[in-house]
Amino acid sequence: MKDQSFGRCNFCHTPLSHLVTDLGMQPLCEDKIRQEDLHKMEPHFPLKVYVCEQCFLAQAPPVVSPEVIYRDYAYYSSYSDTWLEHAKQYVEYVSKRFDIGPNALVAEIASNDGYLLQYFAAKGIPVLGIDPSREIAEYAQREKGIKTEIRFFGHQTAQDLVRHYGQADLIIGNNILAHVPDINDFVKGMKHFLKADGVITMEFPHLERLIAENQFDTIYHEHFSYLSFTAVKTIFDHHGLTLFDVQKLNTHGGSIRIHACHKGDQSKPVGEAVHQLLKQEHEEGMDTLSYYDQFNEKVKETKRKILQFLIQAKREGKQVAGYGAPGKGNTLLNYCGVRTDFLDYTVDRNPHKQGNFLPGSHIPIYHPDTIKETRPDYLFILPWNLKEELIHYNSYIREWGGKFVIPIPELTVID
Repeated sequence: MKDQSFGRCNFCHTPLSHLVTDLGMQPLCEDKIRQEDLHKMEPHFPLKVYVCEQCFLAQAPPVVSPEVIYRDYAYYSSYSDTWLEHAKQYVEYVSKRFDIGPNALVAEIASNDGYLLQYFAAKGIPVLGIDPSREIAEYAQREKGIKTEIRFFGHQTAQDLVRHYGQADLIIGNNILAHVPDINDFVKGMKHFLKADGVITMEFPHLERLIAENQFDTIYHEHFSYLSFTAVKTIFDHHGLTLFDVQKLNTHGGSIRIHACHKGDQSKPVGEAVHQLLKQEHEEGMDTLSYYDQFNEKVKETKRKILQFLIQAKREGKQVAGYGAPGKGNTLLNYCGVRTDFLDYTVDRNPHKQGNFLPGSHIPIYHPDTIKETRPDYLFILPWNLKEELIHYNSYIREWGGKFVIPIPELTVID
């Protein structure tokens, strides 16, 4: 649907006017709200997604700078066993396929708390992390011994890294390509940082899954782009990088892992998976504007169903507690207008979040032991992408008749 022009495309600079969805005014989803902050003004920003009519890059135009988003970033990757296992399997896969050994340099952009690079380091492979969050980067260096450059990645950073460390044999970027406000500068930087015969692998949620499964809560201010394989290929081609392989993953509700090399690297021929995924996206219409036009109404209907369930549960005198304090949960709760009148509290394994409050909704975050103490009737799982892990760990709630609620893609109650 058409909306007033809101800036220009992050990649090709075409004016943006085709609206995909409008999630209203939202706080920064990873902000820490402390007890002393509860009575202070909390900034909210518009959260809209547009799709470019020229290159079909779906994007949320930047309304707040990355420096503000990451000044007090509280997401630590190591508190998910599922994600750690995924990282471990990736290290085994990529080390074997591309013969990554002790003479290689492995660099990860947005290395977070060292959740992945620790497994390369355990093999005696030199590693380098790059992450703009000082608190998390210092934790990675202090607790896991991962050398980390505390800065945003782009072409200037890449030039500095090459001068200090040389070019990388493997560049990794998991769930970062969507986070960069200047995608051209970022990809240009990777090309400069990559050794002549090196490999880039990047993982990101697949836009096709976001649309098909109504994953609107994965939209938030730190995600500037929502990526189809077609759009990413166009961007990488423009910067002299070839996508030679792609894999579909189950992580984050459905992701893809791209493999890139320098254009002209004959040792890495383009595989059939690349052609197949491009064909699939074309047949589904992802390179047409009409593909995106029904999403906003689906989002509204999901909101209605979530509120209908919560209203009925509260009318019946039921206690509903949350599990997790992820960014996606904050988008969902704030868009739906859920506060402590519907969700009594939430819990999280991350001690850096415990004792604080969710941004916008101001729902308190407690230790997971609170579930056993209060025995809620429903456990509302906010990081629904980890539902199997979380249902397994919290299966004891069935002892008192507790049930699990999964909000996405369709609200589901699990006994």
